[in-house]
Amino acid sequence: MGLTSDKVLVLAVALAVVLFLATVLLWPRLARRGWRAVVGRVGLLLATQVALFAAVGLAANRSFLFYGSWADLFGQEQEMGVVVDHAAGSKDLKVVGKQSLDVPGGSRPDVGGQIQKVVVVGDRSGITSPAYVYLPPEYFQKAYEKKTFPASVVLTGYPGMAENLIKGLKYPGTAYSQVKAGKMQPMILVMLRPTVAPPRDTECVDIPGGPQTETFFAEDLPKVVSETYRVGTKPRNWGVMGNSTGAYCALKIALHHPDRYAAGAGFSAYYRAAEDVTTGDLFHGDDRLRKRANLLWSLDHMPQGKSSFLVTTSKQGESNLRGTLDFVKKVKSPARVSSITLESGGHNFNTWNREIPPGMAWMAGRLSAS
Repeated sequence: MGLTSDKVLVLAVALAVVLFLATVLLWPRLARRGWRAVVGRVGLLLATQVALFAAVGLAANRSFLFYGSWADLFGQEQEMGVVVDHAAGSKDLKVVGKQSLDVPGGSRPDVGGQIQKVVVVGDRSGITSPAYVYLPPEYFQKAYEKKTFPASVVLTGYPGMAENLIKGLKYPGTAYSQVKAGKMQPMILVMLRPTVAPPRDTECVDIPGGPQTETFFAEDLPKVVSETYRVGTKPRNWGVMGNSTGAYCALKIALHHPDRYAAGAGFSAYYRAAEDVTTGDLFHGDDRLRKRANLLWSLDHMPQGKSSFLVTTSKQGESNLRGTLDFVKKVKSPARVSSITLESGGHNFNTWNREIPPGMAWMAGRLSAS
C-alpha cells in the first residue's frame, strides 16, 4: 500500500481509535502499583500517541504531497535508472510510460490528452533527468496534426517530486479545464523537479566543477523537447514556471536567458540562491557567480531582455512580500512584470492552487504556437 493511499490513512486512523479506546478501557487495570502496570501505562500511552501522530502526518502528507512514496519518505530512490542508448543524431529523450487524465473520455488521447513519462539527456550539461510531458487533446486531433504548440517547463520545489505537479498541484488537469473554458490556448507542459542532481539542491546554478543545472534547463531541455514534440524553438514558444525553489529557478532562467524563454512565472519565489547544507558550495568563492544568482542584483546590473515575469506573494503568510515588491520595482522595459498578491496564504499547496490557474492563463497569453 502506497504512502498516499486511502487504505494506509484509514488503517492509521483506525489504529489510533482502537488504541485510544483500549487506553480508556484498560486504564483501571493498569492503575495498580508495580513495574508491570507502569510499563503497561507508558507503552499504551506511547503507542496511542505514535498512532495519532502517524494518522495526522499521513493526512497532512496526503493533502500536500510532501512525500510521494515510502522510499521518498526514507530518503531512498524508488525506481531503477533507465538505460538510454544513443545513436549518432538520435533524439535525447526516451518515453518510458504513458497515462491518461481522469476526465470524461480521458482514455482517448484526442479527448483527454496524455501524460508521458520521459527521460531527458542533456548533451551540453551531461545531466540526465526524468520528467513528465503533458500533451493536450488538441495535440492528437487531426485539425492540429501539422500545428506546433507553445510549451512551458514546470518545476517543483525542493525536495519535491515531479508527481506532485500532477497529483497535488494538478497542472495537467488545470490546463485541460482552462482550455475547455476558453481561458487559455492549448499548451504542452514539461514537468520535473529542479533537483536534477539528487539529492543535492543546486539552485539551478552551473556549479564550477559540478552539475551544470542552469545549462540543462536553459539549453538542453528546450532543445530536446523541440526535437521530439511539435514545439517551436524560438523564445516566444517557451515559458518556465514553478513554486518555491522551482519559482526561483523559473524567474532566474527567464531573466538570464531571454533568448530561450519569453516568460517566467514564480509562485512564492525567493530571489537569491539558498546556500546551506543541502546546496553545498555553489560558487567556490566566485563572487561574480554569487551576485548573478541574486535576481534583484541581476535586475540592477545586467541588461534586461524582452522576457515577461509573473511573481506571487501574500500580505499574510508568505515571507517573500518585500522581495516580491522589490522585484516588481526593478523590472524595466523591454521586460514586463505582473503580480498576484493574496490577502493571506502560506507557503503550501493550497496557496499555489489558488495562483496556478490564473498563472497558467497568464503564461499561455505570453507565448505563441509558432
